[in-house]
Amino acid sequence: MVRAMANVIEEAKSGRASCRTCKKAIAKGELRLGVETQTQFSDTPSMQWHHLPCAAGKLPAELKEALDTYEGEVPNRAELDAAMEEAIKKGNAKPGGFPYTDRAPTGRAKCMECDEPIEKGAFRVAVEREVDTGGFMRRTPGYLHPQCVAANLENVGGSLDELLEGVRKNSRITQGELDGVISDIEGGGA
Repeated sequence: MVRAMANVIEEAKSGRASCRTCKKAIAKGELRLGVETQTQFSDTPSMQWHHLPCAAGKLPAELKEALDTYEGEVPNRAELDAAMEEAIKKGNAKPGGFPYTDRAPTGRAKCMECDEPIEKGAFRVAVEREVDTGGFMRRTPGYLHPQCVAANLENVGGSLDELLEGVRKNSRITQGELDGVISDIEGGGA
């Protein structure tokens, strides 16, 4: 299971690290975002590095968290803030963990509760589930229509309040869209 643990901004110590977003080298002395991640391939966490402008577009919540604790000078801070805001508005940002809400990029996913397709562009709630792949268990996302979440809580694990807290924390959509999805989730339980 991949689990983010800490986000940090620091100057690159050498020019050897590559940005995990754009795959280009991060120059020595350039500010970079490090996201400490536990991968399935190692027992110890590793740091994944990103250029700050790349992180603003793909990891706005992680970058904001790190910027809030960084005490040094950040060049182009206003542009980074604008890019983070734009990424969230466009829905381009990666979610911050499970559960989260996003827009379905295709119409291929089916709702885990009603087994109906989730229409392309419609909001969906992603939850973590274990799937048996024959040789081992694998954690993958499962999707639900917002209205179907309350009926599927026994498979999601936890209470509706815990799920809503996770959706609020992990989703990368605008606040207005998030409020609408939460209203649909709460209305589905009525």
